[in-house]
Amino acid sequence: MAVNTPTAFARGAFATSNATLYTVPASTTMIITNIVIANTAATAGTFTITLDGVDLFKTVAIAANSTVVMDMKQVMTTTKVLAGFASAVTVNYHISGVASV
Repeated sequence: MAVNTPTAFARGAFATSNATLYTVPASTTMIITNIVIANTAATAGTFTITLDGVDLFKTVAIAANSTVVMDMKQVMTTTKVLAGFASAVTVNYHISGVASV
């Protein structure tokens, strides 16, 4: 029987070019339930997040000094890659969900 554990998958500042945010470990299934994006700059920015090269969010605008919360149920299986980037390193992300091992 699988064990489901609430997990913070990844958090940090986006790079300004595409970079891996999280790779699902072997023998694990992850379910993303929430993504929070925060722009700490005094100017607007954008961000892009992909799952295995497919856009989940493409060049989404985020206002200065604001936060965007996205609730979802997105399954990621073993070795799937979540990647992304933003217009500035002042755009931060927090991705959480459930790990099933």
